[in-house]
Amino acid sequence: MKPFDLSVYLVTDTRLCGARGVAETVRLAVAGGATLVQLRDSAAPIREILALAETLVAMLRPLGVPLLVNDRVDVAMAAGADGVHLGQTDMPASAARRLMGEDAIIGLSVGNPAEFAAARDDLHAVDYLGTGPFRATATKDDAGAAIGPAGIATVTALCRLPVVAIGGIDATCAGEAIRAGADGVAAVSAICAAGDPEAATRAIADAVRTARAAVHPAPTPD
Repeated sequence: MKPFDLSVYLVTDTRLCGARGVAETVRLAVAGGATLVQLRDSAAPIREILALAETLVAMLRPLGVPLLVNDRVDVAMAAGADGVHLGQTDMPASAARRLMGEDAIIGLSVGNPAEFAAARDDLHAVDYLGTGPFRATATKDDAGAAIGPAGIATVTALCRLPVVAIGGIDATCAGEAIRAGADGVAAVSAICAAGDPEAATRAIADAVRTARAAVHPAPTPD
């Protein structure tokens, strides 16, 4: 498996990026501290998604930032992306692993204990879980009800896989998700719709760093 860092996970939204475009938004977010990028656009034709994925791979690989593609294993493989993020109704993670190989990063959305139970037999093929929505969000129609810190804590207690909190995440609540047990936070509108994506990402990264310092304080010298 390739190394990855869930700390500040950008999930793209083409509509929210607007005239600035996805590629420029990603560039600015990485400059602000994004550690992982997921290309998500369920509405675009496959050729457009593939072309954008190839552009992002060329941009991100020299920077050491992995690119995952939402849902589409075929696009991820064709573009040479680092992995894929799957939902509950997508290709099983075990099948994606067989196709993509051991080096691929594979994430799976698990919003509650019932979804965790349904996916239990497939978790051996998964590298991390995406859990949420942390707060109410309008960027994903089927996101479900907000689960808050208690929901994050419940899922993190079920297994040892890293967990990234998603859904309504911005700098005001990123620290709360980390304190609840998340290994990182995924943001969509807080970055894609921001007037300054670099500054918005940096604010989230600062909140994550501060929360981690509170949860795992540095040892004091003897």
